[in-house]
Amino acid sequence: MGRGKIEIKRIENANSRQVTFSKRRTGLLKKAQELAILCDAEVAVIIFSNTGKLFEFSNSGMKRTLARYNKCIDSTESARVEYKAEKQDSKEVDVLKEEIDKLQAKQLMLLGQDLTGLSLKELQHLEQQLNEGLLCVKEKKEHLLMEQLEQSRVQEQRAMLENETLRRQVEELRCFFPTTDHSVPTYHEYYSVERKHSLVNNGSASPDMACNYSIEKGDSDTTLHLGLPTDRYRKRKAPEGESHSNDSWSQLVLL
Repeated sequence: MGRGKIEIKRIENANSRQVTFSKRRTGLLKKAQELAILCDAEVAVIIFSNTGKLFEFSNSGMKRTLARYNKCIDSTESARVEYKAEKQDSKEVDVLKEEIDKLQAKQLMLLGQDLTGLSLKELQHLEQQLNEGLLCVKEKKEHLLMEQLEQSRVQEQRAMLENETLRRQVEELRCFFPTTDHSVPTYHEYYSVERKHSLVNNGSASPDMACNYSIEKGDSDTTLHLGLPTDRYRKRKAPEGESHSNDSWSQLVLL
């Protein structure tokens, strides 16, 4: 006759509970050892009695088995966290893809493309959005133009102030250097004199031109020799037709 099924519950009798603990503990440790040998498995068993006494078994060393257990727990937890993060990221990617598709469709509508399927009310709303955007663009453009105009005015005022300062400096310098009565010959006067000189030297000038040139040259040489200004000497030149000797006219000039 077989044994009856035992109800699994706490044994109330302390002696019976202690006897059952000893028997089942021995059987559990024996089964763990057999499992490690038969299946080439790494087995570790830790048992604490109700009095706090420790009983353990490990075929590979308890510390090594516990370290391997902790490492496995950490990797499993990190793998679980990574899986959750990947799942969350995949959801966010799907949401972002939907938003990108919506934005691209809206951009095409704003450009006047892909308007198929829009009702009259939607087209009116789209037109209102475009008008509002155009007004904003015009206001921004006018604002930038006004800023550039103001900058140009500031630069113009600065340039005027600089010109006024330079003009005052030039006037102050002119006070230190008073103007003289001697005038500087212009380029055309200098060129005409040099032209006459070259023609006389080459012999291609007319007799009147050569005579005039010799008189002007003699006058200028006399003037330079006497230390008088050329223009002043020319103003006192003897009129044509008067018969004065060179010495008397020179004395008149010296006076």
